[in-house]
Amino acid sequence: MGFERFGRVNFISQTKTDAFVDYLENKGLHATKCSACGQTFFPPRADCSSCLGCDMTWLEVDDQGRLVSFTRAYFAPTGFEGDVPYVLAVADFNSIKVFGRFKTGFSEDDLYPGMDVKVKPLSLPDGQISYEFVPA
Repeated sequence: MGFERFGRVNFISQTKTDAFVDYLENKGLHATKCSACGQTFFPPRADCSSCLGCDMTWLEVDDQGRLVSFTRAYFAPTGFEGDVPYVLAVADFNSIKVFGRFKTGFSEDDLYPGMDVKVKPLSLPDGQISYEFVPA
C-alpha cells in the first residue's frame, strides 16, 4: 500500500514520497528537507527544486501552528462535489506552510488569522486517509 490511500480522490498510486501516508497514519504530518541545501518542502518532494538534489530526509511538522489564511469553497473538484461548502486554509507550522481543509462544522466567524491550530489525521471511507485542521 502506498500513496493510493491518501485523500478522497487520488489519481496517483505510487510516488517517491509514499512514506507520507505511513507517517500521517502513525506519526503525524511530515515534510521533506533537502540534505544538500536545507530547503524544506510541503507537500513532500523527492527531489529538490532549489539545488536539484535528490537526497531528501523526512522532517516532522510541529504539532501546533497558526492559521495564516482561509476561504470557504462553494465549488469543488471531482470527487468533492458533495462536500461543498467547506473551508480551505493555510497554516504556518514553524515556517512550514501547510494547505488543507478545516474540520467540518466551523464557520468563518469562528476562525481568524493567527489562531492556534493543529493537524489531525482524518480516516476516510474505504480505508483512505487525509488530514484536517482543528483549533488547538
